[in-house]
Amino acid sequence: MDSTRPALRLFVLHHAGGSHLLYRHWPATLPDTWDVRLLDAPGHGLLLDLPQITDAGRLADFLLRTIEPELTCPYALFGHSMGALLTYEITRRAVDRGLPLPVWAGVSARSAPQPAGPGQRYHELPDAELRTRLKLLGGTPAGVFDDPDLWALFEPVIRADLGLVENWRPAPGSAPLPVALSAFAGGADHSAPPPRMAGWAEHTEHFLGLRVFDGGHFYFQDDPGPLLRQIERDATTALDAAGATRSR
Repeated sequence: MDSTRPALRLFVLHHAGGSHLLYRHWPATLPDTWDVRLLDAPGHGLLLDLPQITDAGRLADFLLRTIEPELTCPYALFGHSMGALLTYEITRRAVDRGLPLPVWAGVSARSAPQPAGPGQRYHELPDAELRTRLKLLGGTPAGVFDDPDLWALFEPVIRADLGLVENWRPAPGSAPLPVALSAFAGGADHSAPPPRMAGWAEHTEHFLGLRVFDGGHFYFQDDPGPLLRQIERDATTALDAAGATRSR
């Protein structure tokens, strides 16, 4: 193998209201033969100066355009919460457009796609209730809630992201993805509990399993090690299977 060519290029997609920062230590912890890319949505992280995109389809289009020049080796996608939704939408678009497909997709803390119907409307909660909800979920630094100026900066971003997630509906009649997929859940996550995460099995032709970890919505925040080891195992399994298929 060409030493300059990574064994796998892994794109990581962040949660609502977040950025690459929560995942910044992941590249050093995953295999050194992998090229781990931490993506930011416009209006977040390193793309803070760009206008925020508040529609899931348009954001998936933007992110796919961003990574398309990098799809020159086997690649995979992992998304947490809002990032899981985007992982699904990016993969579906790659299928529809005849682009190279990921060898593996990981979806974390986001219930499997459901038909249109009444859903959670956290993005419309009054200020105090939204803060309470976010504190329960975790993932937002406490300083954001304690500093009025920081809260004023982050609140509209968080609300817009939550609106994106809560207003999204899967395209009717979408076929299961022809991609190996794993689902990851926190056992105590009331937002995306394991039974609802198990529904991802219906949205892929190659379900590698539901992986349940101790903790809530951000089950990996204090110790990402168990999650990263499982990502390595599942992505490697899918990568090896893809290689075996190509060599036939």
